[in-house]
Amino acid sequence: MNFYTKQHQFYCGIDLHARLLAVCILDQAGNIVCQTKIAADKQILLDTLAPYRVDVVVCVECLFAWYWVGDLCKENGIPFVLGHALYMRAIHGGKTKDDDIDAEKIGRLLRGGNIPTAYVYPKGMRETRDLLRRRNHLVRKRAQLIAHIQITNAQYNLPPFPKKLIYAHNRAEMQVAQRFPEGPVRKSIEVNLAVVDALDVQLADLELYLERTVKVENPQSYHVLQTIPGVGKILALILLYEIHTIRRFATAGDFLSYARLVRCVHKSAGKTLGHGGKKIGNAHLKWAFSEAVCLLVRCCPTVKIWQQRHEKKHGKKKTLGILAARLGRAVYHMLRRGQAFDLQKFLGQ
Repeated sequence: MNFYTKQHQFYCGIDLHARLLAVCILDQAGNIVCQTKIAADKQILLDTLAPYRVDVVVCVECLFAWYWVGDLCKENGIPFVLGHALYMRAIHGGKTKDDDIDAEKIGRLLRGGNIPTAYVYPKGMRETRDLLRRRNHLVRKRAQLIAHIQITNAQYNLPPFPKKLIYAHNRAEMQVAQRFPEGPVRKSIEVNLAVVDALDVQLADLELYLERTVKVENPQSYHVLQTIPGVGKILALILLYEIHTIRRFATAGDFLSYARLVRCVHKSAGKTLGHGGKKIGNAHLKWAFSEAVCLLVRCCPTVKIWQQRHEKKHGKKKTLGILAARLGRAVYHMLRRGQAFDLQKFLGQ
């Protein structure tokens, strides 16, 4: 957990909403010099900060609407701090809660150097990362539609599909909708198929756009990530844009913690009380490394042998977790050094 500890003359805490901002500005002594609610408008926010622009820092929680505030502060040379929402909730909890109280607490935490900070992903690559996340959302929706077709097929006790439905030519060859009885059931399947076909077109165009974009923004790291056996274009894109720059992690341990690849032990008085913090970190990176490890085991017989040997001691689930943490550490050093994947170093041989 990192904290913002720089000193300023004024500290501005903002309780951020989609259409409303609760603003509280404190001076160095902790006195409230401004407390107001304003519309979520760029010019109004700048006018509110104008009397304190000589030395003011702005802080908001890491919620969905922080992008425009962060970009506005950067354009106008105002220091900006993004607070980690989960950590902040644990620190400034209280009996009473409203917008003004939240804004004041954010300002006081900022003044006292107790704001746990989140990473401010820079404008430019941030939009590509969000587009990539949207692509993953559409892929999951497409999978749900195909799964619904298969469930409906079993529901009416029809013969199993001889070929996979994920391929458009297989769906056209098998005439999927014709095997269902006429009426609402067939109409439901036809709607599913139409949406799947439309998603196929959009996803192909989207993936082409992402590949062209990454070759302009960071082609070297993109190529390095693809040297991992089993990691293709999409997984390399996810790893690259969720990490952004490996230099923001001081150690490999910090990176593994961010990627949810290590267990957080709770201890007290020399006793282990359990584990926690499973939801702190990047869920997209956790998923990407889990997928990458399964593909690595499938592609490399040497890794498969290593997995089978360690499964006898740790079990399958824990062994895959160990491999994911190893792969995370390998990716950390690969990106820092600009080196390709080395299987012997990965297995410790």
